[in-house]
Amino acid sequence: MKIRFGVGSGAQTAAEELPAMVDRLEAAGIDSLWLSEIVYSEAVEPIVGMAFALSRTTRLKVGTSVAILPGRNPVLVAKQLASLAALAPKRVLPVFGLQPARPGERALFPVPEGKRGAVFDESLRLLRAALDGGEGPFTGEFFDVPEVALRPRSARPLDIWLGGSAPGAFRRIGRYGDGWLGSFLTAAEAEAGVRAIRAAAAEAGREIEPDHFGINLTLADGELPADLAAAIRGRRPDSDPRDLIAADWPALHRLIDGYLEAGLTKFVVTPTGKQPFDEFTERFAAELLPRQN
Repeated sequence: MKIRFGVGSGAQTAAEELPAMVDRLEAAGIDSLWLSEIVYSEAVEPIVGMAFALSRTTRLKVGTSVAILPGRNPVLVAKQLASLAALAPKRVLPVFGLQPARPGERALFPVPEGKRGAVFDESLRLLRAALDGGEGPFTGEFFDVPEVALRPRSARPLDIWLGGSAPGAFRRIGRYGDGWLGSFLTAAEAEAGVRAIRAAAAEAGREIEPDHFGINLTLADGELPADLAAAIRGRRPDSDPRDLIAADWPALHRLIDGYLEAGLTKFVVTPTGKQPFDEFTERFAAELLPRQN
């Protein structure tokens, strides 16, 4: 199975910093860059950021970590992805989620009250139909589209990964997803998630490729920031923050070892702290590229 490590840009990467980041990752031979969807932040919008980064590079893969699908028109999203995939084949890595992590941004992706999960499921079906070049209309509870066929068509089907960690998310990934990118999970929880997704896929007559399971990881520059540790305790009072985020490189390796044993092979590492990005990238390449296969 292919083990790969990518870099997450996080919420604090401003637009003026993105060109140097992209150039540095490409020059260092880093596998991928992942752009978060955090509207009220310095971060660029992820689809726009993907287009910029892909146009500036020839090898770097670029993904979303994660973009919100419910509240967007799936046909328009499919057109964006199909266009990017035609311009940068095999380098577009979309990951979609149910809703923004920040409650204040949820109203920006409107869906009927109490229907977000159902809208997500139907959106994924319509997105896949449009990407796979389906013909004719699509009629559902939330979308009524007279024609789903899109051009350009990708020579290789575009993989759609999903986020989430609730039982409903695992069932959705098994039914509709091509992979999973989790966040803030212990190795034991990740292993249970992999089992649940595989079981849901088997029930739906599908199979998720063995190396299509991954996780977002946060790396501090020597010690856990107090505000981040407090946020983790608030979100996961049952867990030790050190089991979810890495204070330093040795701690990151320990977490990765556990996730590898749990069946994960894809890792998105987002730095936090004051370390200059050039120094982080150099250390990233030295520490993690030798672990790829």
